[in-house]
Amino acid sequence: MNTTYHVCKYTPTELLAAFGGRCALLDEAPETFDLSDQVAHPNLCGFGKSVIQAVMAGHVKELVLVNCCDTIRSAYDILKEFGNLDFLYLLDILHSQESCAVEHARDQLLALAEAYGKYKGTQFDRAAFFAAFDPMALPAGEHIAVLGAKMGSHLFSLVEETMPLPAVNLTCANNRSVDPPEDTEDFPSLMEAYARRLLGQLPCMRMTDNTARRALYNTPGLEGVVYHTLQFCDYYGFEYAGLRDRLPVPLLKIESDGTTQSREQLRTRLDAFAEGFGTLKGDTTMEKHGYFAGIDSGSATTDVVILDQDKHIVSKVILPTGAGASNGAQRALDQALQQAGLTQADLTSTVTTGYGRGVIQAGDKSVTEITCHAKGAHFLNPAVRTVIDIGGQDSKVIRLEPDGSVANFVMNDKCAAGTGRFLEMMARTLELSLEEISTVGLAWKEEITISSMCTVFADSEVVSLVAQNKALPDIVHGLNQSVANRAAALYRRVGGQAPCMMTGGVSRNRGVVAAIEAKLGAPLFIHPDAQLCGALGAALFAWELA
Repeated sequence: MNTTYHVCKYTPTELLAAFGGRCALLDEAPETFDLSDQVAHPNLCGFGKSVIQAVMAGHVKELVLVNCCDTIRSAYDILKEFGNLDFLYLLDILHSQESCAVEHARDQLLALAEAYGKYKGTQFDRAAFFAAFDPMALPAGEHIAVLGAKMGSHLFSLVEETMPLPAVNLTCANNRSVDPPEDTEDFPSLMEAYARRLLGQLPCMRMTDNTARRALYNTPGLEGVVYHTLQFCDYYGFEYAGLRDRLPVPLLKIESDGTTQSREQLRTRLDAFAEGFGTLKGDTTMEKHGYFAGIDSGSATTDVVILDQDKHIVSKVILPTGAGASNGAQRALDQALQQAGLTQADLTSTVTTGYGRGVIQAGDKSVTEITCHAKGAHFLNPAVRTVIDIGGQDSKVIRLEPDGSVANFVMNDKCAAGTGRFLEMMARTLELSLEEISTVGLAWKEEITISSMCTVFADSEVVSLVAQNKALPDIVHGLNQSVANRAAALYRRVGGQAPCMMTGGVSRNRGVVAAIEAKLGAPLFIHPDAQLCGALGAALFAWELA
């Protein structure tokens, strides 16, 4: 028996069950949109593309859609033409709970009942209809609420895996809660009462009156919120903007594109958010030797810091990561041990961080670079309230509490623009070393804007400027401004406060530092060990483990 799939909480699944339908939420997230892009415009949002992809892959033969947005209307038109479905239906539901909207929904339900019953060859089963109702109960006890746009099981399982408390999926179609209507003999009257229940459930953000959604985050036991938005969809972005300064619990925003590709990319953000709940607890049974190592495995370099029992740095190493994170980490650790005159047996505990932290065998525990940079920055300067870290492949801004814990953070990890990799590529194009590109721009005279957001396009723009005989200092200054603009945007998003510290390898670039200071209108604190901040934070966590 085929499954009748749906994607919206306003789908009348109880009605479909009354005609013998086996209903399920379409929860499929493809690796790519290769099939969808063959029949749909590439700019269609990931929500619609995932529906089209599942149908074109032959995984769906029966589908009932609700016209919740223009994307789903487009998806319906495309699938009607190319979908090869046994049953396809689009319900026209008004985004209101007014009486006219209820009457319109009733007529839509009557039409669906006729079409679906004819397709199934069955009659309406009143008992099956009422048996299908299963109203959702809001969570009780301590929990993390996942709110926002529809989150599939592929991503929700990652949230469950990383959160220190039970996570509850209350996103879009997952917070459906329809109470059974009063029973009436007259079928049209029953459908009108049912329509009223459908429209009266906890509203989605597309409803004209969505104030009742407050019940989702005003629940006892709520300890934090993970807010999910879908790329190119604004509806839930509006709700997030309203919650950002109103929620009394920690809030993390994550964004996906409807595919499985973003899953592991989001792990660092979720891990860092989870660490903010104070779950970093060490094994107190280990024998103490008095030395503690932190390994920061980044995309460009691997950094190691070793502390003694008094938290004094006894050795520090920065080496290129190379082809393998695990091998690079072991080389850097071996060199740091040799520098300190120690062996690995002298280490009481070791904590790893950075992008390669999960594959390093030497660590006793892994902590995200977000939490480690906060820890290291606070150790180097307890007055710092914001950390700007620009590394090899990402940029992040972290706002600190007075005790050095993470208050909030944002990351730009989807594009190399504004990172160390960006500057490396531009230096190569301009035939400059990293040392040269860090100072050349300080002698600029003409303001040049590098407008391209993409590293590849920015490279083409630089080549064009060279062809126009623009002065090298002016071009480099334009690149510095480009990096500074991105850093300043992240600073504003996180609600950055002075004093501000800059960490990461780009903190050694004097031109970028000067450009960021000009954008922020405040000086940046640059410690001599700024590039080691992540490894230092990891070593401090290793010290606390003992």
